[in-house]
Amino acid sequence: MTDLVPLESITGRILLLRGAKVMLDRDLAELYGVETKVLKRQVRRNLERFPEDFMFELSTDELENWRCQFGTSNSDKMGLRYPPMAFTEQGVAMLSSVLNSKRAIQVNIQIMRAFTKLRQMLATHDDLRRKIEDMEAKYDEQFRVVFEALRQLLEGDEPGRRFGFVGGGRKSYGIEQLIL
Repeated sequence: MTDLVPLESITGRILLLRGAKVMLDRDLAELYGVETKVLKRQVRRNLERFPEDFMFELSTDELENWRCQFGTSNSDKMGLRYPPMAFTEQGVAMLSSVLNSKRAIQVNIQIMRAFTKLRQMLATHDDLRRKIEDMEAKYDEQFRVVFEALRQLLEGDEPGRRFGFVGGGRKSYGIEQLIL
């Protein structure tokens, strides 16, 4: 089966709000091929399925901060009657039970895969960060000479210790002297 929505399109819509990875109602509505008001209506009719750890509405401060960070068109700023709903991964999964369409089910499967992929990428990123920190601790003394040489290069021009372009009479693009 071909994907209805590219994975990158989904992961690009996952935001971090209140310490949770969420998707906004308007993005989900677009992916599901329904109007935002239809999605919101179905959620409001089934609020018992959406506890706060599944879905929450953005506060006024969050909404202003979100607009500043991501920018929205004038029509978005003018047309919001209700604050946007933010759905966690569990809330997105629950949406397929209130939006009864084949497209909603298929898109939900893709969104769940995107959340899983994102979780795997973050775990890999943490592993890499830990490995680098371990290497820094282990090899700190051995690389001190390298860091010291870089610091000296960045501190300024001392006579006889220049590198890069050398002016004066003829053009030279070589290194005069490199500190190691």
